[in-house]
Amino acid sequence: MAGNDWINSYLEAILDVGPGIDDAKSSLLLRERGNFSPTRYFVEEVITGFDETDLHRSWVRAAATRGPKERNTRLENMCWRIWNLARTKKKLEVEEAQRKANRRLEHERGRREATADMSEDLSEGEKGDLVGDGSARGDRISRRMPRINSVDIMENLANQLKEKKFYIVLISLHGLIRGESMELGRDSDTGGQVKYVVELARALGTMPGVYRVDLLTRQVSAPDVDWTYAEPTEMLSPRTTENSMQELGESSGAYIIRIPFGPKDKYIPKEMIWPHIPEFVDCALSHIRQMSKVLGEQIGGGEPVWPVAIHGHYADAGDSAALLSGALNVPMLFTGHSLGRDKLEQLLKQGRQSREEINTTYKIMRRIEAEELSLDASEVVITSTRQEIEEQWRLYDGFDPILERKLRARIRRGVSCHGRFMPRMVVIPPGMEFHHIVPHDGDMDGDVERNEENSTSPDPPIWSEIMRFFSNPRKPMILALARPDPKKNLTTLVKAFGECRPLRELANLTLIMGNRDSIDEMSGANASVLLSILKLIDKYDLYGQVAYPKHHKQYEVPDIYRLAAKTKGVFINPAFIEPFGLTLIEAAAYGLPIVATKNGGPVDIHRVLDNGLLVDPHDQQSIADALLKLVSDKHLWARCRQNGLKNIHLFSWPEHCKTYLSRIVMCKPRQPRWQSSDVGFENLETNSPGDSLRDIQDLSLNLKFSLDGEKSEGTGTGALDNSFDIDDSVDRKSNLEKADLKFSKGAIGSLMEKAGQHFGGGRFPAMRMRKCIFVIAVDCDSVSDIPKVIRTIMDAAGKENPIGFILSTSLSVSEVHSILISGSISPLDFDAFICNSGGDVYYPSLSSEDGLGLPFTVDSDYQSHIEYRWGGEGLRKTLVRWAASINDKNGQTVEENESRSTTHCYAFRVKDPELVIYPLHKRSPFFVFHFFYTFRE
Repeated sequence: MAGNDWINSYLEAILDVGPGIDDAKSSLLLRERGNFSPTRYFVEEVITGFDETDLHRSWVRAAATRGPKERNTRLENMCWRIWNLARTKKKLEVEEAQRKANRRLEHERGRREATADMSEDLSEGEKGDLVGDGSARGDRISRRMPRINSVDIMENLANQLKEKKFYIVLISLHGLIRGESMELGRDSDTGGQVKYVVELARALGTMPGVYRVDLLTRQVSAPDVDWTYAEPTEMLSPRTTENSMQELGESSGAYIIRIPFGPKDKYIPKEMIWPHIPEFVDCALSHIRQMSKVLGEQIGGGEPVWPVAIHGHYADAGDSAALLSGALNVPMLFTGHSLGRDKLEQLLKQGRQSREEINTTYKIMRRIEAEELSLDASEVVITSTRQEIEEQWRLYDGFDPILERKLRARIRRGVSCHGRFMPRMVVIPPGMEFHHIVPHDGDMDGDVERNEENSTSPDPPIWSEIMRFFSNPRKPMILALARPDPKKNLTTLVKAFGECRPLRELANLTLIMGNRDSIDEMSGANASVLLSILKLIDKYDLYGQVAYPKHHKQYEVPDIYRLAAKTKGVFINPAFIEPFGLTLIEAAAYGLPIVATKNGGPVDIHRVLDNGLLVDPHDQQSIADALLKLVSDKHLWARCRQNGLKNIHLFSWPEHCKTYLSRIVMCKPRQPRWQSSDVGFENLETNSPGDSLRDIQDLSLNLKFSLDGEKSEGTGTGALDNSFDIDDSVDRKSNLEKADLKFSKGAIGSLMEKAGQHFGGGRFPAMRMRKCIFVIAVDCDSVSDIPKVIRTIMDAAGKENPIGFILSTSLSVSEVHSILISGSISPLDFDAFICNSGGDVYYPSLSSEDGLGLPFTVDSDYQSHIEYRWGGEGLRKTLVRWAASINDKNGQTVEENESRSTTHCYAFRVKDPELVIYPLHKRSPFFVFHFFYTFRE
């Protein structure tokens, strides 16, 4: 070819130069030896990696020179320049390949992380059991959905938990909650969360190892709601008992416990619940304590059976669960369902309301505060999707995904986290009950249709209620099931349907938008959406093509799905963002292909089921195209239907509960826990030595042996021994009470030291043996008055009773010791000392520890607790600025007292307290101003 003449001349040049060289030798050495063949090097090293147009241009430029010697030199230079270019190109290709690989690894990290999180605490044998489906598709699903394990793992879990008898507490405060005939869609508070928590409680109640599940909610006695919501207790009957391995008992199973709090005769929205949460916590705490005692008598051998976990659902329940978890010292779990910061950002983007108006309407800042508290108190935060973690929870101060991974790695390696803690984020998609659904393999359309044609049972009433809207009810049905909330994006769906004529000709549209009697009685936002939909139906003249029934029962929802599947229809969820999308799982279980939003949980569902299409909820044309594609392409419709039915079992409640319980088993209480002793105090945990004559007598015998042994070693307890050698003619009860007092002041200290050495830390919680504790908080104008105040309170309380005393003050521990010595008060008269306005906690000790040189031992657990997320320096700077602002107005009134300040307590001296807090000064007879502040971020 004419365009390749340069190749012929190139080959002639190769023949002229002669044989080539060894490729392994350095080209620099070849040049020095004079044996370098630039043309052969050019052919072998460059020609295969470049476009021939570029090579031809280089050859023409090299061949244009005159003289063979000069030509070879120029050609050699050109070859080297092109070779450098080739090397650079290869380097760029390698870097691009690495970038693509990194992006691919980052994309897969979310899928693998759940597997790593779940398997990190399993043994090697258990890890080996994590197998997937035998098919290639099953292997991919197993990697994508790590929560799906084999039946062997389920059996192993059952064997591990069969001896357990867990008591689990779930909390969901808002909405109307009952076990049957749930009024989903009645209002914005009674939606998917209500169904989820009820079904979760029901499913957990049938799991092996779970004895009782309590779902705590609000008791509603309002006249505008059904009377069943006022029943204090409702048992949740299991859907099926064939696979239940639970041991039944008198109080076993799952229950809805309705606790009265808030307005007695009024059903209030969730935004109005916040002021009543303390009332709920008090009543819930009373119920849990009473139930723990009852369960203790049934299955605990007389010892209370406390909840293994408390799980709060939504921010209001999370706030309550955090308080209950701290009071009972049990692990807390939290599920946000819908997060406040994400909702705030969405509302601000809409631009319809200011931040202040949003807060007034939704109490959004109180909700965010509760979510932050729940993050701090939770051991595990359960989410339905990875997107919820990466895009929503990362907006909160209490969680950072990168730092959380680092802390988790440090914990696994046993490295100190320096008091930092973040909850474990666990993805556990909600489950579904499939006992009434039989999945089919292959193409089942023919069988289903034959069964339906031959059936003699009448059609469900809801079918006629829907089909009366249609002029041609045999067309495929596009089904949307959601309340008329703006975020559900139903108006965009109606627009897409109305503006796409081919779609209107092929299908009908059914909108199940909750229950309503009158639009005027609906909430403002819901009524606005419904009116917009009705206007759109009129605008596009969709009469006879769109159904929007006013009422339906919860038990009729499966029939609605069946009707859509019978007409070869499609289910759609066009929400702007969907936290999970439980309706997508339900639709797939009944054989409906799906069209769903690409924002949120549907992405994970589609990745597992592969039974439909994802769309941009803001793109009206994209929604119409996806619906039209599924309705018009019967082969695609059948394939999506088959995929959904084949893989739907991966979202069953047993799978969900199995993963749920495995997380609970791994939970450990974060808060410091009082530890019991191994040296003879087991029976004193709830009873004081002075409770009864028999208790004191038994105790005196036990102490006799212990003290005799110590006396022989010269421990100086002989005087105490003599107190037990009492004469029978003397009043035995009186002497034993005196011996008890002497025991509590002296001998117990020695035994405390022995117990403290056993536990580490040299302290023993004496208040565990108390039935009553007096906290004496004293900060008087005159320090010399403090001993007098202490003695007055102690005398009024009486020392003969089994009571204890705790001293709380703004003074340091050394100042406290000096005051006690000046008043001839023994530190052993107190069970604990709260010093520096809560900055430190000490216990009395018979020997000085921790370099104090004083008879006190510091509570290291409390120090570790208060050090967590301590923002002391930032607080101090804020207080200094505050003092400067006061001084600018009133002169040098407030100044920092560095000598009185400690690590967790900052002191300020005020010359004229009336200029700072005048009202408080006028009411306080013993007022003196100390600005001590213990700050927790």
